Amino acid sequence: MAMLWSSILLVLFISFFLFVSFSLAEIRFTEIRSNDRYSVIPLDEFQFTHNGRLELSVSQVTISNQIPYYYLDKVGFFVCTRHTWALLLQQQLADGKVFCALSSPYVRVIFDLRSLKVKLSFNTVFPVRYADHYILAFSNCLDQVNVSMTVQSAMYNLEGNKDRRDYLSANQAILPSFYFLLSLFYFTLGGIWLYLLHKKPLSVSRTHFIMLAVILLKACNLVFEAEVKYCIKRTGTGYGWDIWFSIFSILKVTTLIILIGQGWSLLKPYLQDKEKKVLLIVIPFQVVVANIAQVFIDKIPLFSPYRVVCKQIVLLVDVFCYCAVLLPIVWSIEKLREVAQTDEKAAVKLKKLTLFRQYYIMVICYIYFPRIMIYTLETTNTVYKYSWSRVLVGELATLTFYVYTGYEFKPKADNLYFPTDDEEEEGDSEQLKLRDEEKMGND
Repeated sequence: MAMLWSSILLVLFISFFLFVSFSLAEIRFTEIRSNDRYSVIPLDEFQFTHNGRLELSVSQVTISNQIPYYYLDKVGFFVCTRHTWALLLQQQLADGKVFCALSSPYVRVIFDLRSLKVKLSFNTVFPVRYADHYILAFSNCLDQVNVSMTVQSAMYNLEGNKDRRDYLSANQAILPSFYFLLSLFYFTLGGIWLYLLHKKPLSVSRTHFIMLAVILLKACNLVFEAEVKYCIKRTGTGYGWDIWFSIFSILKVTTLIILIGQGWSLLKPYLQDKEKKVLLIVIPFQVVVANIAQVFIDKIPLFSPYRVVCKQIVLLVDVFCYCAVLLPIVWSIEKLREVAQTDEKAAVKLKKLTLFRQYYIMVICYIYFPRIMIYTLETTNTVYKYSWSRVLVGELATLTFYVYTGYEFKPKADNLYFPTDDEEEEGDSEQLKLRDEEKMGND
């Protein structure tokens, strides 16, 4: 249990600095430093409507070598659609030769560094009239020339007759309403759960109140996420709401860790010492690594190869941890099965462990089913046109899992997930015996 509390503190401290140190926004600042030849750096992506705008501001430009300015048309910024982005990458390596991306017929050049003949900064507004998913990128096609600069980009669509700015990508426009509507579902679930606790007071345990806290924190977290998305939609930044969203995200993770610790106390009496040690190491490790890794992944640029590598590493760690948790439960079930025919207590333990195994398999399905669905959407390019579908799959899976968990652990007198009074007394007596044996050993 001490390790679980150490995990809680570790997640709190690390997650706080990681969450709060970065601000959610659609107005992006990028620093390009000592960029080498023939490189293409994707900076941002956005789904425009038929009335879109791209604002680009470049400052603090430095070029390593003094070259005639008319050669600088080989260094600049361009936009292309997601479909033509794949064609562009293929064209660059065609026939074993490297082509300059700025010369490709698949791109629209926004401006090149010839515009910096006199000054070291540049501002432009690029209109987008064709609705599609666009990628903004920087390309340097000059040999042995390093370029450094600071880039500010803002992409938005214009709405209505008054041309009101909408900084959310068109494929994310419904997210503020979706998050708020989903929060109402969770508040309703919290009310139903509170009613069940009030209706069955004699069957209520501390675990039920922790589950109520998880539901309410999830609902509050969705409210702040909806507000963050709405502020980004109208202003391009989270305007401080992202800090509240981060705080409630940390509180939700912390409460989940406490709930896992409480679940550990329910499972612990039915495991052998070896299995207990394995789970006591694996569960906190998985919770801490998964949450911290997800924060890092969210901050890695979208097109960075490190993002893919990090996701693969997290996936491998997850698979290892799930197997490491499931196997001890299976071992205990097999051992209890051998003695269950002659020992009544062993038969009860076998039944409870079988229930926990079924529930844990459901946990694994909850975690991996959305990933498989999202991967399927990505392979069909549907997720780029309707990126809210990825959010929909994940959130509906979470909602379904919460409802299933509530149904399985609802307060009732004969709930096999919770120990009976006799089992609690037996557990207390066993702990007292162990303490007495330790004292006698020390004496």
